[in-house]
Amino acid sequence: MKKTLKIIGIIILCIVILIVILLVCLAKMSALTKDYINKIKTGGDIEAKYLGYGAYETSYYEEAAVQVFEKYEIYYPKELETEDKVYPVIVVCNGTGWKASKSKPIYEHYASWGFIVIATEETHSWNAFGAEMCIVHLQRLNENQMINDKKNVFYQKIDFDNVGIIGHSQGGVGVINAITNTEHKNTYKAAVALSPTNKELAQALEWPYNATLINVPIMLISGEGGGDDWVVTGEGLAAIYDDISADKVMLRRKNTDHGKTQYSEDGYVVAWFMWQLQSDEEAAKAFIGENAEIMTNEMYQDQKSDFHESNYVSRRVW
Repeated sequence: MKKTLKIIGIIILCIVILIVILLVCLAKMSALTKDYINKIKTGGDIEAKYLGYGAYETSYYEEAAVQVFEKYEIYYPKELETEDKVYPVIVVCNGTGWKASKSKPIYEHYASWGFIVIATEETHSWNAFGAEMCIVHLQRLNENQMINDKKNVFYQKIDFDNVGIIGHSQGGVGVINAITNTEHKNTYKAAVALSPTNKELAQALEWPYNATLINVPIMLISGEGGGDDWVVTGEGLAAIYDDISADKVMLRRKNTDHGKTQYSEDGYVVAWFMWQLQSDEEAAKAFIGENAEIMTNEMYQDQKSDFHESNYVSRRVW
C-alpha cells in the first residue's frame, strides 16, 4: 500500500513539474498585437459585434506601486477626462508569469466599450492580492481630486456598483479568491474565469480556492480539441461549475489551446460584462432566453447555463 501511494505521489509530482514548465513557457510568449481580434473566428452575430471595438476612444494611465507588481495600469474611455459621469470597472488577474503590459490590446478593447480596466505587472495572482490592491487603489483615485500633485481625472468617476473581474489560468484562481476570500469581495458584481486551474492541480501547486463560496454571476471558459486545455480539461471545468450555486455559464472553445484562451473568447467576455455591468439588452441575448447564442455557436462545445430568472427580470434585459 505504501509503495502504491509513493508511486502515485511521484506521478503527481511529475505532472505538476511538467505543467509548471509549460506555464513558464507560456509566460515567455510574445506580447499580443492589436490585430489579435482579426485572427479570431466567430460563430454568432453577438460574439462578432462585441469582438469588434466599441465606440469609445481610449486612453492610458499608470502609477508606480510600492508592491512586487511594480505599477497599476489603467485603460479607460478618453471622454472620462471631461465627462461628468461614472464608469464601470474590470479588474484583471494575470496568468502565471504573464504581466499585464503584454496584453495591452485586450484591455484597450475592453476600454473601448466604456470600461475602466485596471491591471498590474503581477506574475503570481492566485491569492488575489493584486486584485485587492487594485480595488484599494481605485478607491484612492475616486476619493482624491489631486494625485501626486496633479489633477486626478478619475475623481468621482468610478462606478463601484458595477465592478467585474477577469483572470486567465492562475489568474482564474485569483478571480475565484477575489470574489470569495478578500476584504472587498462584495465589491464585485460579476466575474469571468478563463481556463482556471483545476481543483486538483491548484491544490498541488498550493493555490487553494473554494468555488462553493461564489455568490456573483460567473462565466467559466476553457479550450478544447486539438490543443486541449491541459490546465483544466472539460471534466475539470465541469467540476468547478458544479461547485457553484450562483448564476453561472460554462463553455469550451473548440480547437483552442490553453494560451489562446486568454483572448479567443473576447467577444463573449465583452458581451458578458456589457450585460452584467452596463445592462446591455442585446449582449444579454448571448447568454439567456430560449435562443441564447452561446448554446448554438458551433465554435464552442459543452455549453451549460444556470440562471435564476427572478434575478434578471428586475434588470429589464429580457
